[in-house]
Amino acid sequence: MYQQMIFVNLATDDVAASKRFFTELGYTINPQFSTDDCACVVISDTIVAMLLGRQRYADFTKKEIADSTKTSEVLICLSAESREKVDELVGKAVAAGGTANDDVQDHGYMYGRSFDDLDGHSWEVMWMDPAAVQG
Repeated sequence: MYQQMIFVNLATDDVAASKRFFTELGYTINPQFSTDDCACVVISDTIVAMLLGRQRYADFTKKEIADSTKTSEVLICLSAESREKVDELVGKAVAAGGTANDDVQDHGYMYGRSFDDLDGHSWEVMWMDPAAVQG
């Protein structure tokens, strides 16, 4: 069965700094698809973040590139295995230079937090109790 993938393309001001940031979060960089102006961050077997220098990003769109420190262009939400893993990933992001957002979502069966990466892209991390989904 074909396993569809998602490639999230994001503009970055500093590809090298973004590589370090996401490596510190525990993700790997695929060197086969990375260059000086592009980092291929492997989130999972089916999720990849392509961090493109602004000039390279502009090769793929005719639209103005958003300043993600001022404008929300996308909310990226990643699942986590547990509440503790949510806190762990956000903690790693802050330690690596990201910014934690203060809005904790705690609904008992669902728990989430978010952070902004070095370029201001918003990443949500969410855990949901599997028993609540099976209803």
